Formats: sequence, C-alpha cells, structure tokens
Amino acid sequence: MSGSPDDDRLEELRQQKKEQLKQQQQQGGGDREAAQQAQREQAEQQKQALLKQHLTDGARKRLNTIKMSKPEFAEKAEQQILALAQSGRLQDQIDEEQMKDLLRELKPDSQSFNINRR
Repeated sequence: MSGSPDDDRLEELRQQKKEQLKQQQQQGGGDREAAQQAQREQAEQQKQALLKQHLTDGARKRLNTIKMSKPEFAEKAEQQILALAQSGRLQDQIDEEQMKDLLRELKPDSQSFNINRR
C-alpha cells in the first residue's frame, strides 16, 4: 500500500512463510494418515491371523463366501468369532457345521408380512 521497498519485501516474506506453513501442515497430515493406515493394516493382519487360528479351512471358505455377498454380515460374524476366542470360550477350531450354526444365530429374523384382504 505504501509502496516502500521494505513493505514490499516484508509482504513477500510473509507470503513465503505462509506457503512453508501450508506445506508443513500438508506433510504432517500425510504422515498422520500414513500412520493411521499402517495401524489399520496391522489390526487387520492380527484379525486374519486369529481367524486362521480358530477356523478350519471349510469354515474360512464359508466366511469368505459370505464376505463376497454380504460384507457387513461377515464382519459381524468375524467380530463374534474374535470375541469368543478372546473370552476363551473356544476350546478348539470352529468347523463348517459350527460356522453354519453361528451364522444362523447371527442372521436377523426375517420379517414376514401378512396381507389380509376383505
């Protein structure tokens, strides 16, 4: 505004500092996102290892098949299996028949509609 060389230089330095701060924030955000992603991947690997330990091959195949068609329901089943394993209520591996029973228990009751015509 005043047009003096010192004011112009000061404004230029402010702009450079703003740019540096923006870059640092973006890089810091990227580091946080990368750390969170790594943490999610590690948790997923641990979950898969526990499932592999507590499920037979047939039960794992059935769970994977369900995961393809109904991912939310499969996630719910995985959480239930992990909860059983962590609480110590699983003595040995879950076989395919036990998996079927567990899935039936978790399946929401289907709602039926009765239509009465007069």
